[in-house]
Amino acid sequence: MNVQYTERGQGSAVADFLSEHAQILSIAGFFAVCVIFFSVMTEAFLTSVNLLNILRQAAPILVVAVAMTYVIITAGIDLSVGSQVALINAVAAIALAAGWLPWPLVVLAMLALGAFIGLVQGWFVAFQGIPAFIVTLAGLSILRGLALYLTQGYSIPIPDLPGFLALGRGQLAGVPVPVVVAVAIAVLGTVVLARTVYGRRVVAVGSNPEAARRAGMPARGTLTSVYVLTGVASAIAGLLIAARLGSGSSNAAVGFELQVIAAVVLGGTSLFGGRGSILGTLLGALTIAVIGNGLILMHISPFFTQIVTGTIILVAIWLNTRIFTANFRIGRRGKS
Repeated sequence: MNVQYTERGQGSAVADFLSEHAQILSIAGFFAVCVIFFSVMTEAFLTSVNLLNILRQAAPILVVAVAMTYVIITAGIDLSVGSQVALINAVAAIALAAGWLPWPLVVLAMLALGAFIGLVQGWFVAFQGIPAFIVTLAGLSILRGLALYLTQGYSIPIPDLPGFLALGRGQLAGVPVPVVVAVAIAVLGTVVLARTVYGRRVVAVGSNPEAARRAGMPARGTLTSVYVLTGVASAIAGLLIAARLGSGSSNAAVGFELQVIAAVVLGGTSLFGGRGSILGTLLGALTIAVIGNGLILMHISPFFTQIVTGTIILVAIWLNTRIFTANFRIGRRGKS
């Protein structure tokens, strides 16, 4: 559901619908174009095996992108999610290889570690007034460096633990477990954002934090909490990746933060805060995965994907701003 706060007037039903859902319609159209293009360019694209592979690739991106949607709605950013994924990935592998704890407890410990990382970063942003860009940029460097130090740059193999490995390789009713997890998180994120007091507080803090504070909302606590969400989501993604690959590495999820941010802004969430869409984020994550997969099937260098991702972010932000401005003008004309 698209949650947005803009001034709107009453016009025709079609015009109102198109204006209100412009971001969703635009990303849905772009996603369809990408699917059609790669279907024509390569026969392997629409095979069931490849489609399941796309969903597996999109799952970790979607998990973190749902949480990132909340962060960006508050007009923040978390550049450290890729490094968080790498650290959780590495620490989980080390713990499992050493046999310190049963794997379910390792999973819980990694979720707690992710929450703690998010809490620390959120505290600096909300209570110390340091810009999120600076805090999470520092986190990006610190956490990646810590992962490198712990692993010494080596990949850490995970023992044969069927229960843990099933998190990344198993299926439920023919659907990969990571996809089930990602969809469940997306549904939960949608409900919380659109139907709960917490969701309304997140939007209010992003729209006008001072007004939210004066209205009695715990603005700082809400702002801190969204970084806890990205920490937990990054932990989940790190565990899913470790379970799928059967190893942990400090080099995991390099450039992951760009894919996540691209998915969110491509889905119509405003970098200026105050509005966002989990459905749009879902389509954005699928689009990023489709583009990456399609380029590989076309035998184009995977490094080119970074160029495409950067271009998508730039164009998405430009279109995002243009659409928001157009909606505001339509609303003002409708009221006059």
